[in-house]
Amino acid sequence: METVELKYATDTYPCQLPNAQILQAEQLPQVAAAGQLIDTALANPIGSLPLDTIIQPGEKVAIVTSDITRYSGSEIYLPILIAELNRLGIPDGDIEIIIALGIHRKQTAQEQRKILGSLYGRIAVYDHECDDLAELVDLGMTDSGIPVQVNRRVVEADRVIVTGTIGFHYFAGFGGGRKGLVPGVASHGTCMASHFAVFNPPEVGGKHPQAVVGIMEGNPVNENLLQAARLVNPDFLLNTVLSPHKEILGVFCGDLEQAHLDGCEMVRSLFQVKLSQLADLAVISCGGEPKDINFIQAQKALDYGCRAVKEGGTIIFLAACRDGFGHDTFFDWFRYQDLDEFEQELRKNYQINGQTAHAVLTKARRFRVILISEFSDQETQQMGMEKALDLQSALDLVLPELTEDSEIVVIPDGGMVLPVLDGSF
Repeated sequence: METVELKYATDTYPCQLPNAQILQAEQLPQVAAAGQLIDTALANPIGSLPLDTIIQPGEKVAIVTSDITRYSGSEIYLPILIAELNRLGIPDGDIEIIIALGIHRKQTAQEQRKILGSLYGRIAVYDHECDDLAELVDLGMTDSGIPVQVNRRVVEADRVIVTGTIGFHYFAGFGGGRKGLVPGVASHGTCMASHFAVFNPPEVGGKHPQAVVGIMEGNPVNENLLQAARLVNPDFLLNTVLSPHKEILGVFCGDLEQAHLDGCEMVRSLFQVKLSQLADLAVISCGGEPKDINFIQAQKALDYGCRAVKEGGTIIFLAACRDGFGHDTFFDWFRYQDLDEFEQELRKNYQINGQTAHAVLTKARRFRVILISEFSDQETQQMGMEKALDLQSALDLVLPELTEDSEIVVIPDGGMVLPVLDGSF
């Protein structure tokens, strides 16, 4: 009987379940030297001229990078990128790093140090502030009427390089690429307006069928984000694809859209995992921090993993959430327990966190979800779930109800893996 180590924050739970199918990436490429991957990608950009043709001495360069909730390998690629800029005649004093917080909280000094690595204290770094109107610049409107306001330091730089990592995203299709700019360094209003397309028109109701994980073409959220990001007119993209162990497997440089799409294809080929039939029980770990640093991040693994489970089936979900819910307004939305009323309120006053809460409650209505986390019984119940103290306690609640014919899956890296029923994709 195989023992699977399930990550929980920085700890692990050993899991032994007879006849369980382990859903994980099977054919990961051999990990190459990260520096070599980055150098090669910089020298061979996709759909773009190389940096030595784009950037000239005397220009000011803004580099956008992800916050602590999205590990990207930034402490590895940023020093290499800065060294390349230095080689091209751009001194440290002409470079700024802006952390793409979107609507997330500011980073601590320790978190900034983790993001910048050896650059900390050497290169100027700023947290984006989505509500600071003085630090935002209006770039106009998208075709669909979305107002686009973006961080002033980014807009006023001579050159903009956006960095981050690519993975599945539960309603934008994939993360990375354009999301580094919108919502990454956009205003609160731009973030909300660009994400509202997750819903169908009021007369139809419900969510748009293409605004789901793994779908880019025809996804209205992706189209909004890309068009808004294009108004920033970034000069260069550097995105990574990571292994479950946070190793850099691929680096994609070049045009905001073309390089990103190539990276999305690598993610799909590595982390879209087929299963032959839906399960009665799924045991899902987000994959540890930062995938389960807060519930807004952790619920992505729930969104992906529930695709492996029969309607009405059971999910045991490991998500420590040591940083709480992830935003002050998220938990407040669970005051709406009727899903139709919930959707109506979101249409009146759309908030990304509210939409995420609605998605969570929808899943809690479709499945029995037993949550192992640092939340209280009351908080867990308000989200429509049951609380268990640890993995064994959760299994004790479920296993007596299963039969010898019950299908069980275990997903050790739920924040990265997308289960797909064989023949449905």
